[in-house]
Amino acid sequence: MRSACFPLLLTTLLSANAIYADDKAADGASEPQAAKAGDAVPSNPNRDVYFGNLHVHTRWSFDAYINSAWVDPDGAYRWAKGEEIPGGEQGVALKIGTPLDWYIVSDHAEYLGALPLMEDPDSPISKHPLAADITGDDPKKSFDAYGKISDGMYSDPPDVDPMLGDKDLARSVWSRAVEIADRHYEPGKFTTMPGYEWTSAPDWRNIHRIVIFRDSAKVPDAPFSALDSSAPEDLWKWMDAQRDSGNDLLAVPHNGNASDGIMFPVGESFRGNPLDSKYAETRMRNEPVYEITQIKGTSETHPELFPNDEFGGFELWDYTLAPTATPPEHKKGGYVREALIRGLKLESEGNGNPFKYGFIGDSDTHNGAAAIEEDNYTGKFGFEIDPKHRLEGPPGVDAAGAKQVRSFSSGGVAAVWAHANTRDGIFDAIRRKETYATSGPRLKVRFFGGYDLGGVSLGSEDGLTQAYANGVPMGGDLPAAGDKAPTFIVHAMKEADGANLDRIQIVKGWVDANGEQQSHIYDVALSGDRKPGADGKIPPVGDTVNEQDATYTNSIGDPQLMVTWTDPDFDATQPAVYYARVLQIPTPRWSTYDAARNNLKRPEDLPVSIQERAWTSPIWFTPTE
Repeated sequence: MRSACFPLLLTTLLSANAIYADDKAADGASEPQAAKAGDAVPSNPNRDVYFGNLHVHTRWSFDAYINSAWVDPDGAYRWAKGEEIPGGEQGVALKIGTPLDWYIVSDHAEYLGALPLMEDPDSPISKHPLAADITGDDPKKSFDAYGKISDGMYSDPPDVDPMLGDKDLARSVWSRAVEIADRHYEPGKFTTMPGYEWTSAPDWRNIHRIVIFRDSAKVPDAPFSALDSSAPEDLWKWMDAQRDSGNDLLAVPHNGNASDGIMFPVGESFRGNPLDSKYAETRMRNEPVYEITQIKGTSETHPELFPNDEFGGFELWDYTLAPTATPPEHKKGGYVREALIRGLKLESEGNGNPFKYGFIGDSDTHNGAAAIEEDNYTGKFGFEIDPKHRLEGPPGVDAAGAKQVRSFSSGGVAAVWAHANTRDGIFDAIRRKETYATSGPRLKVRFFGGYDLGGVSLGSEDGLTQAYANGVPMGGDLPAAGDKAPTFIVHAMKEADGANLDRIQIVKGWVDANGEQQSHIYDVALSGDRKPGADGKIPPVGDTVNEQDATYTNSIGDPQLMVTWTDPDFDATQPAVYYARVLQIPTPRWSTYDAARNNLKRPEDLPVSIQERAWTSPIWFTPTE
């Protein structure tokens, strides 16, 4: 049997190398990573912020390919560096307004790179029973064939297609992905890392993770995919084994909003295990940060969970991954604020905290180019390059499907405070959770907590040195100091060419003396001279957005806000978690830009303006036992 299969596999690998060979030629000969590194990159002990994305798909991902993606991994990296990349069959070139500092292409591990081979007559995969429909001109046949593939992949256990899921093919394509990431790594200037997505979605409920590797020295021959197991516990077990063999890696979960309550499980884990200290330690060892916002919406909170949060309905995408536009039944377990507070309760009961997450934002582009700039939005999928398709849905899509597409957000951004723009610098910042998320703008935000921060200003190097010496940054832990209440400092600056700021809020969650989960939102810094009214509410900052030409002005708000705040309701006996949320003034949503620029009607179910924002990783307070 093996000898009979060998010619088939050999031909598959040769055609895989052929179809993916052009990306190397596009950027010149590959250069060894050690030789590229050259002199050591300077290190800043007070750290600089670096903006990037780690959730990036190209046409090598099965679902990106079927949705008309034309950008490959090489093109994705060149785009992130600021290069204009060709427009494929659509003829629309892609170019980011402001280049990113780091970027990780993380294509789906399941059937990695297989579908593009259906185009290659020299590949045996072109003879796959579904190849003619997948690559044909009939959209219905293509998507029906794609549905058969994805239905098998998302079943539990997965129904693996033996040709598309061939391990030798996966190894070949993965090695090319790693090589391309290495070639684009420029220490101190532009950082890449090998990465992929583990795509588990049992019954169309999203529990996906991005897996990233510190470097390429000891990456596995092939990724561990959801075809190997759809259980997060099995992914973590594999990751621990990789770490034991000297391969440093982390996972980043995303889109809990589409998980139907299983991203942050309630009662028991996905595999029916107790949420005990062993589960908590394993989960947090392998995935320290969570993707709080991306194209498929924001997973901070939901009005059903926290109805008193006036800004809690931001960019909600209320669907599972099912092709039927089905909303999730369960909100609890799908949004991170509720999970943060529930994690405190689990820890207070001696079970550890499995939801002690830092935050990042990200893209989830499925065409290589992260659609993170609101006024430069090109959609999630390749077919959305047409603004009419973004607003009204592509031909043949029903009203529910069209609404799903126009409900997409522009992508988010992952911000990390790192000693240097290197693989070690970015990776270590993510591991220690000194990260924050934005909904797209490049806001600069610092957040520290401590007991000796009086008079410290985060606007100077000396103040930053004091803050690091006498406090902890975002992502850190504050031990108790008797009954003394901690002080928090937040400093936020608008993007250089972006919108002014409205306010800084601190979101607090805690477990009270009765073991009940509580929360409160404090408005700690306001632009202008606004004060709470007699009812305690803050007057709105205003809205300067002109819908007709999709413009706004910075005649309201402030370019920066800084505050030192001490919790007025602090109780040293109660475990608590704090994070800062920074809101911009209202600006046009991408759909408003699209409508104004292309003389299209803005759908009435979309807002004219949104208040983009940043969320810092939390700081945790733990009482003395």
